[in-house]
Amino acid sequence: MIHLASISLKEREMAPDRFPFNVPAVRSLGTLSFTAPVTFFVGENGTGKSTLLEAIACAAGVIAVGSADVAADTTLDSVRELARDLRMSWRRRTRRGFFLRAEDFFGYTRHLATLHEGLLDDLRAVDEEYQSRSSYAASLARTPYTRELADLSRYYGDGLESCSHGESFLMLFRSRFVPDGLYLLDEPEAALSPLSQLGLLSLMKHMVRQNAQFIIATHSPVIMAFPEAAILSFDTVPIQEAVYSELEHVKLTRDFLSNPEAFLRHL
Repeated sequence: MIHLASISLKEREMAPDRFPFNVPAVRSLGTLSFTAPVTFFVGENGTGKSTLLEAIACAAGVIAVGSADVAADTTLDSVRELARDLRMSWRRRTRRGFFLRAEDFFGYTRHLATLHEGLLDDLRAVDEEYQSRSSYAASLARTPYTRELADLSRYYGDGLESCSHGESFLMLFRSRFVPDGLYLLDEPEAALSPLSQLGLLSLMKHMVRQNAQFIIATHSPVIMAFPEAAILSFDTVPIQEAVYSELEHVKLTRDFLSNPEAFLRHL
């Protein structure tokens, strides 16, 4: 399912010397169409992949995982003006899904741990306060906290913080992916081993069957190999669709693995 069909830059006077409008891929953006349920933004660092993905997240108003709400996240201030200049064309508007930057994930696991400890503290306070009252009254007072703790356990088991970074990343995806969602992921491979990246591809394939759409900025040849995905290269201006086997990341990785000594002897 393709929820977000295209984005385009509104025609108006811009400040070409100010970020993010000084990024060539942004400045030259006309209409960018999403033709497949999975789209990859690829290219070298600094080409604008993450910038445009963040602007899409702001313009679409999706939930941010691991940081403040998109509308209040001060780290997105620089792209918010670009978001206001984006025209969004939807096939079917969805409010499901989320935006995730890999660097925000540590904060998210800490937030869950703090939330869990806070709920336990609240329960202990309720037990102390209701010692001299009926068990029924104590049960009623405990219910909101036990319910939230049960929800955390159902979604995250013992807690994301108790797993390795890669395991907790995949656990988050398993617990938060839902049908009909729009998922904006910025370099999810940062926490994932090659085997875990294959696990992410399997989860994505399952969700695509349930009408999910993914737009992912990535450097990973493993992740960008998702079957029938659209690949948009930010190394060209304007942004153009690319073929997997011709991507520089793919060719370099293939050549290196075939003959690492040819590269390492020049170090």
